[in-house]
Parts: sequence; structure tokens; C-alpha cells
Amino acid sequence: MPIKVYKPTSPGRRDMTSQTYEEVTRVAPEPSLTRGLRKHGGRNHRGKITIRHRGGGHKRRFREIDFNRRDKFDVPARVASIEYDPNRSARIAMLVYVDGEKRYIIAPLGLRVGDQVMSGPKAEIRPGNALPLINIPLGTQVHNIEMQVGKGAQMVRAAGTSAQLLAKDHPQYVTLRLPSGEERYVPQDCLATVGQVGNVEHGNVKLGKAGRKRHIGVRPTVRGSAMNPNDHPHGGGEGRSPIGMSGPKTPWGQPAQGRRTRKNKATDRYIFRRRTKKRR
Repeated sequence: MPIKVYKPTSPGRRDMTSQTYEEVTRVAPEPSLTRGLRKHGGRNHRGKITIRHRGGGHKRRFREIDFNRRDKFDVPARVASIEYDPNRSARIAMLVYVDGEKRYIIAPLGLRVGDQVMSGPKAEIRPGNALPLINIPLGTQVHNIEMQVGKGAQMVRAAGTSAQLLAKDHPQYVTLRLPSGEERYVPQDCLATVGQVGNVEHGNVKLGKAGRKRHIGVRPTVRGSAMNPNDHPHGGGEGRSPIGMSGPKTPWGQPAQGRRTRKNKATDRYIFRRRTKKRR
């Protein structure tokens, strides 16, 4: 899908780009597959802000996406439409199964209206079909990957991403190379969808002005050096002064660059190779 470049008719238009939405075939979503979406502004159940710079934005309806597809094994479906989803970077495809049920899935690259897709161990190896990892040939690009059998897809769901199936030499697991470069063991009975997630040009879009960022629901970010000392470790000083420390810090005093934040020791054993070289 090409990127549309605007002429600089105003300061906000200069350097602005957008997508052409050529692959989108339906504007309004399927009412039976949507529900209301309440905004939280980055706040938890106690009303405390746990994620900064969130709030506002255009009103949205949530599209129910089928990330499991296990209860539709060996049931063929036809792609009825490719649609825009404001809640994710990827496009979504509406499937109409032969029994009449409609469901949304993440639209892989190359999927077109009228194509037939299916899930299950007997499905063909082509974009949009979901199979257990053990049934997918080595070297195949996959997305929508489960981490626990039956829980539904959790990994590789963003626009343009894909993982590669590297090995099946373990009796219970297969080895995947994730988009980050990490190589990880995943149970061989977990489902994955063949192909790469569509909308690959998503990362090349330039918003061009602050207003488009606010429409998405992202509030402004203030530099720590522009704050007061009680608001940020970089704050204070006369004029434009340096941060006055060995390395940049987060607002809570933790190192901001290069520090590892992973703390889930229970799943460390599933990581075959880290995405970054280990630092001493």
C-alpha cells in the first residue's frame, strides 16, 4: 500500500504523509462484532496514572478479534472484507464461515476479498491459515502466535511483523525467531497463522503535526531538563544546563538507557537467544 505525500500548503501539512487505504473494502464495521470502548487515560483501578502521556483522542468502538480459531478447525471461511481498525496498527479481515458465522482476524499480507482460509492441522500452508507450529514447515513466516496452548495469539500481531520458524529439534517445543531478533522456544501445539501481518507501510507514516498525535490519544511529552528538580532528576539549573549525572535517568531515578527491565524468571528458560548481546 503506497504512502500519500502532501504538498506543504500549511506548516502542519509540511512533511505530513498518510496511507491511501486502497486495500480497505468496507468502512463501517460489522455491528455484531463490535462493542463500546471506555477510555482510562492511562489510569489503573485506583485512579493513579500508571502510563504517562495518554488521554483524549477520537472515540472508538472495539472490534472483537478471533485470536484463537480453535473452535473452527477444518471449517472453511471466505474473506468478506478488509477493514480499518482504530485500535491496532494492522488491518483486519472479516471472515464468513460456511455455517454463516462472522469473525474478524488480523489481515495478513496478500489476503484479498474472496480468498478462502481455514484453521486446523490439515490446513494448507498459505497466508491466513492457522496451524499448530509442528505442522508448519521450517523457514515459514508466521504471526499471531500463541504462547500457551488454547490461550489465543499473543505475539507478532503488529503491522508488518512476522516471526520465522527455525527448528523442531526439541520434543515439546519449536524455535522461533521473533521480530526483535530474540529466538524463543514455543510449545509445538500452539497455533500460529501463516504469513506476514499486512499494512507493512505503517511505520513510514509521518504524522506531521501535534494534532494528529492528539487524535490518536497521545498527550504531550515534556523533556526532563525543562522541569523542576522535584519533578525530574534532570530538572533544575540555570538556563540550559546539563543533566549533571553519569547517564540519563527516568523520572523515578532509574537508568534510562541500556538497563534491562525483564524480571520474569519463570519464563527465562524459554529464551534460546536474547535479542541483545549480554552486557557485563
